[in-house]
Parts: sequence; C-alpha cells; structure tokens
Amino acid sequence: MITLRRTVGSFDIISFSIMLILCGIGLSFVWSATYTLETPYSIFFKKQAFGIISGIILYLVISAIDFRNLMRQGYFLYFCTIIILVFTLIKGSIGMGAQRWINLGIIKFQPSELTKLFLPAFITYYLFTQQENFMYKFRDFTFILGALFISALLILKQPDLGTALILLISGAITLWLAGISRTFFLCIGLAGVIGAPIMWHFLKPYQRQRVTVFLGQGDAHKERYQIEQAKIAIGSGGLTGKGFLQGTQNKLLFLPESRTDFIFAVVCEEIGFLGALIILLCYLLLFLRFITAINRLASPFSQLFAYGLLIHVIVSALVNIGMVIGILPIVGIPLPFMSYGISNLWITFVSLGAIQS
Repeated sequence: MITLRRTVGSFDIISFSIMLILCGIGLSFVWSATYTLETPYSIFFKKQAFGIISGIILYLVISAIDFRNLMRQGYFLYFCTIIILVFTLIKGSIGMGAQRWINLGIIKFQPSELTKLFLPAFITYYLFTQQENFMYKFRDFTFILGALFISALLILKQPDLGTALILLISGAITLWLAGISRTFFLCIGLAGVIGAPIMWHFLKPYQRQRVTVFLGQGDAHKERYQIEQAKIAIGSGGLTGKGFLQGTQNKLLFLPESRTDFIFAVVCEEIGFLGALIILLCYLLLFLRFITAINRLASPFSQLFAYGLLIHVIVSALVNIGMVIGILPIVGIPLPFMSYGISNLWITFVSLGAIQS
C-alpha cells in the first residue's frame, strides 16, 4: 500500500541528495571511461543514464510502500529468484565465460542481484512467522541456512564468485544480528580452515589466479596486469589528479574494466586523492544517515529487515574499493551508484528505497 503523506513527511532529503551526487559523479566517470572522439556519448553512458533515471523512480515508488508489505512479498519473491537462477543456468545469456544474465532486449539483467534484495525479507519474515519475541534457537535458522546455501551454490555455478560472497557475507551478518549463536560462526570458521585445500580444487582456474595474484605471485604483464595498472592509475593521480578526461591509464586503454569494477581507479587518476576522499566521505555520510534512521525504528524486525538491505550495499562498496587499491583479491564487485551496470543500480536504489519506507 502506498502511503504518500507519510513518505513526504519522513523523506530523508539529505540521503537522497547524496545518492544523486554519487550517481552524477559515477555517470561522469562512465562517460570519461568510454569517451572517444568518434563516439562521445557511448551506449554504456546512455544505458547508465537510463539506469539512474529509472532507479530514482524505483526508489521513490518503493519508499512510498509500507515496509511490511515489502517484507512479506520479498519472502515469496526469494523463492521465485531461486527458480530464476536455475533458469539462468539453463537458458541464460553467456558473456565473458559466464552465464549470469537474462536478455531483456535493450538490456541484460543479472538475476543474482535479486538475491541481495530479497534475502533480508526472506530472513526477517521467516523469523517473524516462527515467533515474535526475537528469541531464537539454532533450529530456527536451519531453513534459512539451507536456502542461503542453495542460492550461493547456484550463483557460484554461473560462475559469479563476487556476488556469491556478498550474499554469504550479508546473510551471515544479518543472521548474527538476528541472534544466531557465536558457536555457529566458530564452527563455520573452523570448517573453512580445514576445508580450504578441498575448496581450492573446486575453484575455477581464473579464481585461483586471483587468489595467487593477491598473495603477490604472477607476472606484472600477465596475471598481475589488471591490479598493477589500477595501482599505476591511482598513484599517478597524485593529490589533485590529472584532470577530467585526462587520465592516461584510462584513455590509452591500459586499465581493464575501467567503466565497471575499476571505475574508482579512473576517479583517483583524474581527480586525485582529494576527489576520491570526497567520494569516500559521501559514502560514509550516506551509510551513517541510514544507520541512524534504522536505529530509530521501534520494531526489532523492521531493524533487521533494514540492516539486511543496507549491509550488502556497504559490503559491496568496501570490497570494491579494497580490491581496486590492492588490499583485497579481485572478485568482480561493482561500486554502488558509480560502476556501470543497470542491474546493480536498480537493486541498490530499491534496497535503500525500502529502508526509506
């Protein structure tokens, strides 16, 4: 149910303005990363502009809907998403060696993004139906853990390690907030350490390469090429950058995936440390605004739902920036609001719009 009067009265214009600023900066650097004299406004720039405009509309619509309806509907849509993930493995569009997308004509949509959106609703609504006193035992979480494992496995089969990790990390933090015992995490950690050699053999060759590159192995002109070029771009930007559209690593095509996962390196090269710092402060202010708003909610279930929606956005931002500057392995995670990608834009807008509701 849409409640326009309540939405207008509680609408956080500051958070909304910060999102618009980040989107504007992101669109500018998608333009810079794809600009050529022959095609100043590339198809990627136009699609990103469409994604931002449509994402803003989605944000405003979702923020006007009662969150209880969103939570209830999201619970059932999570099961639909699992079915769509199975369909993607069978009939999905193939690109760059992965089968992650469904072709919708003018755009390709990535269904795995939906799991990040609907997982918080699934967890919260399921726990709400078990009991309302927010006191749970481990058996109350077993169904959730099973569904989470199946979703992550289907995403890994595409393969999409980055999204699977974001889903698992977000799910684990949400379950921790819901009260799952610390013993569970200790057991998972112990199992991970013991099972690491076995899991290593199930990784794709390029996934193993990313781990070894992170540990310092590989040739700078081959396996380490992407991360080395990103470091050169970041370092050469200095304090104030080389100037908009003047990044040589970007313009001379030395930097791979400059419009998507590595757009932060383009930012650092062209507007320097100070410009990157302003962007980081925008993210920090945005997340603090939402955390403050969530902490004011009266119901623990509404808080859990809202935190679950925010966690995946925060984790994505941290992982993306971490991998670009070289302190985390490369896992292919877009930077929220800034990297090219309509699916991620829509999911981010809808997630934060649901918190606003």
